[in-house]
Amino acid sequence: MISDYNRLSGLQKVAILFSVLGESLALTLVKELDQTEIRKIRAAMRGVNNVAFAVKKQVMEEFYFSFVSEKFQQDEESDEPKKPFSFLSDLTDEQLVALLSSETPRVIAITLAQLESDKRMLVLNRISEEEKGQVLLSIGNLDDVPLEAVVQIANKLQKKSKQLPKTVAFSRGGGKDLADLLGEMDAKEEEMFMQNLEQDNPELAEQVKKYRITFESIFEIFPDNLLRDLMNAVDLDAVSMALKGMEQSITDKVIGVLPKKKQAMFEPVEGAVPKRDVDEARKSIVSAAKQMERDGAFKLEDLLGGDTVE
Repeated sequence: MISDYNRLSGLQKVAILFSVLGESLALTLVKELDQTEIRKIRAAMRGVNNVAFAVKKQVMEEFYFSFVSEKFQQDEESDEPKKPFSFLSDLTDEQLVALLSSETPRVIAITLAQLESDKRMLVLNRISEEEKGQVLLSIGNLDDVPLEAVVQIANKLQKKSKQLPKTVAFSRGGGKDLADLLGEMDAKEEEMFMQNLEQDNPELAEQVKKYRITFESIFEIFPDNLLRDLMNAVDLDAVSMALKGMEQSITDKVIGVLPKKKQAMFEPVEGAVPKRDVDEARKSIVSAAKQMERDGAFKLEDLLGGDTVE
């Protein structure tokens, strides 16, 4: 099993990214790859089948922050600011902790010296006891730090702060965000990812299931009244296409909840059709189900068997 992140090559990291996300989704994020590079990645994927979950997580985090950096990076100002650390006042508490989490105790100490006491305690309470002791000692010995070094540290942190997600876009991720991401994947890739997740991180897999609506699960958990409202919210042709390849009992159930007029108009899709057309139709129904949930028509946790009171 691959368990040492620091020994991975750049190609191996990309191969792990492709393995986790699936090739089709990864290619939409990692652009400008030629066919030779894609073939190399595919070959490398065969050598990264057994990777520790912690390593996968580090690879995903590295890619995420590089993506954020590319998206939000701004041109640096040529003149040094008169107040080198003034940008700290624009950061939220979460962003401030994220900014300093990977810095050395001395850099953290220099930064804390510029903050109000409540902000100092916020950061100190989020680091280990050992590191906290080193930071406190450093705060008491900052007299020997030259001004040029302080300004350099401020400029470095200011540049780094621009790579953090904006407040409105900041998310802790978790089961709901991962479930939303899975909903955009190809059905086969989604199922493969969930199987791997159940092995690597069963707790996270259970969280995802609480927020995950799949086309197949709709017919297992939706009562007839919700199924009727859902199918009425989708174009009848899309319903017919989505039911292509499903068991006849499912098709009969859907037809049974439709209004009489739509029942008469329903025509099953005959003959072979492109799989992507079926997948797109099914995604449109899942999207409509998620919209119903956002609109308050139901709570997914209730449909999945949440606690009830008689």
